[in-house]
Amino acid sequence: MAPAFYGRIVFGTSAVLFGVVGFLWHGSDMWQLLRPLWGPLGTFVAWCLSLAQLGGGLAVLSSGTARPGSIVLGVVFALFCLAGIPAIVAAPTVYVGYGNFFEHFCVVCGALAVYASTEMNPSKAAVLTRAARLGLGFCAVSFTLAQVVYLQFTASLVPAWIPPNQTFWAIVTTVAFALAALAILINVRARPAMRLMALMIALFGLLVWVPHVVAQPGALANWSELAINYLIAGASWVVSELNPPRTA
Repeated sequence: MAPAFYGRIVFGTSAVLFGVVGFLWHGSDMWQLLRPLWGPLGTFVAWCLSLAQLGGGLAVLSSGTARPGSIVLGVVFALFCLAGIPAIVAAPTVYVGYGNFFEHFCVVCGALAVYASTEMNPSKAAVLTRAARLGLGFCAVSFTLAQVVYLQFTASLVPAWIPPNQTFWAIVTTVAFALAALAILINVRARPAMRLMALMIALFGLLVWVPHVVAQPGALANWSELAINYLIAGASWVVSELNPPRTA
């Protein structure tokens, strides 16, 4: 099977998991975003979006339905991006709002990449590919800044048993995000940069969130973090499969 297929599997499966968590956990970020905007109607909207995530994620798993599935996921997570803007406006000096925005925008880039992979018009596919790559590059910038701003928190997530220490790996991964962002935005060694970023994020899930889920399987917050972690890893993967190799 092609590497792009595996990326799509990770992306679609994670979307399904994120949708399931949305159904079960009314304290999730999605519900917190939607309730202030629509009040009582926000509950209905949240249910609809969770259902859309389930359907879109399942559709992305099959090559025959990947195109409509990517549209559904792109629209859902674009709505999440829009819903997060009021929080940024209300507290423009607090970075968490920007971080949440770009986490969701990264999924939009992944959906755009899946859609581009089904586009038969070469010129349109090229435009979509470039948009997905640049969008992912800006997301990598945001991931870098988030780890700089919240370096101590990032270090606290690193398993203490990994030598030499937690702060070392927080700094290393921050530098890795910065280098990936640069490579992706200027499109020099962009494909390996995106693949390595996807691998690094996948390792975050394996080393950080999987143990959290195993230790506290009833804590839906851990499942939510696991899902968004692999949505971002999957998005990076599917975008990398689109990007034309360029080495200079």
